[in-house]
Amino acid sequence: MMAEKLLRDFYLGFIRIHILFHARKAPVYGVELMRELVKHGYTVGPGTLYPILHTMEANGLLLGIKEVVKGKARRCYRITSKGEFIYQGAQKQAVELITEISEE
Repeated sequence: MMAEKLLRDFYLGFIRIHILFHARKAPVYGVELMRELVKHGYTVGPGTLYPILHTMEANGLLLGIKEVVKGKARRCYRITSKGEFIYQGAQKQAVELITEISEE
């Protein structure tokens, strides 16, 4: 159980970086992100993803905008300048980590 929790904590950090990455490219929304994350091996349901998005928005990393698409209301997220700054730091650290652990 402890190992599962530790892995979950690591994965949640990776998921946050993925969200910032995709929000840099174009506005994103929850269902789209869930589909994208599956491509990377993460199984994330709405009960996990939406609290992450709301927290990232509350922390100023994302800006949520309500939109109506095909008659349905949804919230699209864009990266903020603070989110961009955090992403740049995370990207640098991720590259350094991958380089180091790839040497084994």
